[in-house]
Amino acid sequence: MAGRKPQRRREFGTVRQLPSGRWQARYWAPDGSRRTASETFATKTDAQTWLGLTRADIERKHWIDPDAGAVNFEAYARQWVDERGLSATTAELYRRLLRLHILPAFGPMDLDEITPPRVRTWRTERLQATGATTVAKSYRLLKAIMGTAADDELIRRNPCRIKGAGSERARERPTATVEQVDALADAIGPRWRLMVYFGAYGPMRPEEQAALRRPDVTLAPLVARVREAAPELTTGRRVEGDTKSEAGVRVIHLPGFLHREVKRHLDWFAEKESDGLLFVGEKGAPFRRSTFGRKWRKARAKVGLPDDFRFYDLRHTGHTLSTQSGATLKDTMVRAGQSSEKAALIYQHSDDERQQEVAEGIDAKVRMARARRQ
Repeated sequence: MAGRKPQRRREFGTVRQLPSGRWQARYWAPDGSRRTASETFATKTDAQTWLGLTRADIERKHWIDPDAGAVNFEAYARQWVDERGLSATTAELYRRLLRLHILPAFGPMDLDEITPPRVRTWRTERLQATGATTVAKSYRLLKAIMGTAADDELIRRNPCRIKGAGSERARERPTATVEQVDALADAIGPRWRLMVYFGAYGPMRPEEQAALRRPDVTLAPLVARVREAAPELTTGRRVEGDTKSEAGVRVIHLPGFLHREVKRHLDWFAEKESDGLLFVGEKGAPFRRSTFGRKWRKARAKVGLPDDFRFYDLRHTGHTLSTQSGATLKDTMVRAGQSSEKAALIYQHSDDERQQEVAEGIDAKVRMARARRQ
């Protein structure tokens, strides 16, 4: 009986000439399917070279299914935001950047249709239409989304490759003097003056102040405990939750000159319940950004500060006085609830005693500045 004829080994790929005269390349993909190159070639050599490169990609496990990137960008981007576990304010920001700046250009496209030239053109057009800071934020978001798509092996490489395009070059923010902070506190009125002082000498973010309750503030010792934040979304809804970062949860030693301000606010304006909110409006409701914003703008104009001086800029006064009082970078970071990944900061420490010393230093600086005015 004749022996069985050995089975011919399957070739990786083949090339053939089409009726048009151009050459077509076909190959066996890792999933066992027969694939055809998305383009044709002028010569047989070109087709064979393409096959060789494709085979090398497969052997090095660099091959990506050409059909994998046929995923709609808008659907992928919206799912990307939903799956990040972002804070309410960050998710709101990302959705706004997508709606206003990214989806109008890339929403209808598939992931693999977003190329480096298209990204460059989009960025150039955005810079002509809106501010550089907004464009930088939008670019960083697009780069992060496409980076995940590359990790998911839906595209070969991230098309966002413009060096420095995601960097924000914000100008130096103004710093209010002690005299200007006092004037702002006077101008904004008795109910809200403590917010100004907490913003400058805490220093606390407005969303952190919105979450403060009676048990969070004590007179002996004079401290404020930041446990959470309650930012207000553009819809007007407040979202109580975690602070901006883990460093945001902190105990802030307040300068001694604020003792009378804190006591008066607790007696006159805070909610009377034992766990009542520290800052509420005239009608007893949590303060609203829109209402407070109007009062802030009027006070700012009365004091003569520039229109772009923000409530957040009050923090610079506290930072400056802390530094002048001998505070280290770590001291200032702990006080402000800021975090950093710089390795050098891991070996610096700012304990409770040191924070009390910083508060005393700020107290001395403010008292000295006030004395010079008298």
